[in-house]
Amino acid sequence: MVWMSRVVYRKYGNFVDNLRLYVKGGSGGMGLPRLGGQGGKGGDVWVVTKEAVTLKKVKDKHPQKRILAGAGVNSSVRALKGDKGEDQLIFAPPGIVVTSDDQKVLGELNGVGEKVLVARGGHGGTFHTGYLPSRGQARHIRLDLKLIADVGLVGFPNAGKSSLLTKLSHAKPHIASYPFTTLRPELGKIVYPDYRQISMADLPGLIEGAHVNKGMGHKFLKHVERTRQLVFVVDVCGFQLSPKTPFRSAFETVQLLIKELELYNEELLSKPALLVVNKMDLTDTELKLKELLGQLQDPEGFYHTLPKDMVPRHSVTFKDVLPVSAATGLGVEELKTCIRHTLEQEAAMESKELCRERLNSTNRH
Repeated sequence: MVWMSRVVYRKYGNFVDNLRLYVKGGSGGMGLPRLGGQGGKGGDVWVVTKEAVTLKKVKDKHPQKRILAGAGVNSSVRALKGDKGEDQLIFAPPGIVVTSDDQKVLGELNGVGEKVLVARGGHGGTFHTGYLPSRGQARHIRLDLKLIADVGLVGFPNAGKSSLLTKLSHAKPHIASYPFTTLRPELGKIVYPDYRQISMADLPGLIEGAHVNKGMGHKFLKHVERTRQLVFVVDVCGFQLSPKTPFRSAFETVQLLIKELELYNEELLSKPALLVVNKMDLTDTELKLKELLGQLQDPEGFYHTLPKDMVPRHSVTFKDVLPVSAATGLGVEELKTCIRHTLEQEAAMESKELCRERLNSTNRH
């Protein structure tokens, strides 16, 4: 029997993986005809990658989504050659693609400190232009976080993520019965009867303390940022990393996963997310599932059972909770359907938002 339960928590923040901005280079400065003075060049607009920056922070810094460089200084008797206008720098996270509105790729920025010119400043007035300056370049650009997959499987070691990826897709990851099987993202594709394909990544195993870079901490969490949707995978029977670490129930495991993501970057908690309760083929799992669903209906009512440092400050939004068995295939088809449905919902919302932005920008200009 396959259970499906909808558990919706309070949504916090908004994870941003793409952003559309209006950029304009500064106009050049006026020349001075009677003395042959040359106006200053207008400032340029650059996108520069920087650590500890997210696209949401870029959006918050520029709420109007308009970045204008400074105008060049006019030529004068005191300064025949006018100074250049002030450049504007848009700081963005590494791993982005910068494109124009007509889909032309302006640059791919992968490392910290890389930059690309997105709006050139106008030329200052000179003898050859009748001392009249030119306007700066103006256009809309898009900043897109490079994704490694549409869906990322998130869970502690031995939750069954690799086995689930094998059932869902054509991937053949190395699978074993000990922790840390997955040392790099394993990629697969879910292929539907109408030939629609959705990419999925089994992300390297997370452990407690990943936010402070324990285990593969930061590598794992950086991969999480590069997926559109998260699928949390927990063992219905609970989890214990080693004899020296405490046993965690399924409910505790969910809260720990949320806490690790929150401590690294709380924006991740607003990504679309599903919760998969795996290993439903084992004995007495129906009772354990019922207990977990009851706890998830009112998680705050059970926070007193958790250590204080394990209680998340914010909750994640689970679109659905789906019990499955990667070993027998129980619930896998329902999970495939649910993954596609939630991705298509998000895509429709993004499309509406983009159309609204374009309409507003057309009205302004």
